[in-house]
Parts: sequence; C-alpha cells; structure tokens
Amino acid sequence: MKLTRAQQILSRVEQQATNNNQSIAAAIVDSHGELIAFLKMDDCSPQAALLAQNKAYTSARDRQPSGDLGQWARDTGKDLSYWNDAKITGFKGGIPITEKGTIIGAIGISGLSEEDDEGLAKWAIEAIGD
Repeated sequence: MKLTRAQQILSRVEQQATNNNQSIAAAIVDSHGELIAFLKMDDCSPQAALLAQNKAYTSARDRQPSGDLGQWARDTGKDLSYWNDAKITGFKGGIPITEKGTIIGAIGISGLSEEDDEGLAKWAIEAIGD
C-alpha cells in the first residue's frame, strides 16, 4: 500500500464525514498492520483515534474485518487476549484493503456506531476497487 493511495482513501473518508457532520478518526495500515496514514478530525475523542488504529491493525493482521474476530470470540467464548496482543480488537470498523485478490493493508474507522464505522470503511475502499 502506497502512501498516496492511503491519503486518497482518507481524503474520501474525511469529505464524507464532513458532509454528514460527523467527527471520526481513520487509519490506514500496511498488510502487517503498520501505520501508513492517519486522520483525526476536530472533536474526535482520543479513544476513537486509538481504536481506529487498532481496528485497522486487527483487520490487516487477521486478514478479515475486525468485527468478524469479535463475533468469533463471542461465538466460541474465547477472550481476545487469546492472541496475547493488546492491539487486537473485535469492534467493527476495520476492513482489509485488497489489490488483485491480495490483502495490501486495511482501514480502520472509529467515532460512530460500530455499524456506521464499518459502513464508512467499506464505502471508502469500494471506489478504489480490486
């Protein structure tokens, strides 16, 4: 994942959130979960900023939406500490970014409801295609 592409995605997210009078945080990471680009809008909480990064990290490392991991934990009765990684989260809002069928990174969004975070993340990467 290149920085210019990550910045384009974050620009789309920021514009959409601004149009909806929302204040969010968004993070783009590479396929290993390392931060490439980050956005924290005015009035967004510090907790949402950290959570956006952790959602992206989780999605990239686990190769699936972060909310899927949370659902798996609830279904199996496992605790997320199973991974022994404090950055792993099961909240919705982290979505892998693919290119030609390969995961090249992930986006994480926080500041809205889990469903809205996930919806905005999907919307943001949908336009860049696979």
